[in-house]
Amino acid sequence: MNLFVVRVGNVGGTLVDQIKQQQKVLQKNSNIVVRVTGLANSKKMLLNSEGIDLNGWQDQVESSSVIFHKDELIEQIAELNLRNSVFVDCTANYEIASVYKKALENNINVVTANKIACSSDYELYQELKAICLKNNVKFLYETNVGAGLPVIGTINDLVHSGDRIQKIEATVSGSLNFIFNTYDGNNTFHDVVSQAKSEGYTEPDPRIDLSGVDVKRKILILIREAGIKMEFDDIEVKDILPKACFEVDSVEDFFNLLKNDEPTFQEMVGNAQSEGRKLRVIAKYEDGKATVELQAVDSTHPFYNLQGTDNTVALYTDRYVSQPMVIQGAGAGAGVTAAGVFADIVRIANY
Repeated sequence: MNLFVVRVGNVGGTLVDQIKQQQKVLQKNSNIVVRVTGLANSKKMLLNSEGIDLNGWQDQVESSSVIFHKDELIEQIAELNLRNSVFVDCTANYEIASVYKKALENNINVVTANKIACSSDYELYQELKAICLKNNVKFLYETNVGAGLPVIGTINDLVHSGDRIQKIEATVSGSLNFIFNTYDGNNTFHDVVSQAKSEGYTEPDPRIDLSGVDVKRKILILIREAGIKMEFDDIEVKDILPKACFEVDSVEDFFNLLKNDEPTFQEMVGNAQSEGRKLRVIAKYEDGKATVELQAVDSTHPFYNLQGTDNTVALYTDRYVSQPMVIQGAGAGAGVTAAGVFADIVRIANY
């Protein structure tokens, strides 16, 4: 396996360290030789067809004189024509996702944690799948939903074995799960969101998380993997917070508004607690419709006992009717996300 890893920051850097740790084990136990032949940050890239020495790889990338250009990188990977080349995208970047088609057309496998391609136009999603079939290359993206949890692979296995997905319910935002697991009315919503931001669970602007857009992308991917045609705009996101929270100009103004709106949040959580319920941001697909909504669930619901940043996906199918198949576990963090990307790389080696 010859890997070209783009954006060696939090997830990408953790991935490289995991590869360094496991290279000898994989070769000894599974006869899989994994070489990192390319590394790139946002400005520079480093290529070595013989494999980069992963001792001090960060310094090597920083001292490289080669400027990173996404299209040039794909061209150089194609020119090297190394066996089992894999383009590994550890970004959340539109521009990087735009080169997948070119990579696959040049017989370069793609493994990505980036949700953009699979949640963009359905036509592009189908086109990438078609190129894979034509060229016998792999496009794997298990970490698009649930980090390292086996969500997409499980849906694929169900569909391939003839089952049909009838309903999906999912809590697939580590940041939102943390916020609504932590806020109980004894603290303030402002302080909980601030804590989530400071601990790195949310984006620098938490409105991005609280808008529900990220959850919308994830449920769309699951719906498509179930074999159902749907576009991004077909999914309704019901307001998680009052509209005014998203109309202010700055993050500072947003946090000030959270302080002022504390009575609203107190009422929201108080109403749920009075009925023995807990607040969860749930993405749902059923009967051709998909929504993202803040709901108050009771103790019989699969998501009632969620802890911390855990993600849960419940799949109701022709075979799993009254009791869903439930996949649950840590759905955020560099370690588990990098491990999920690594697992996709190893899957390509085993095909």
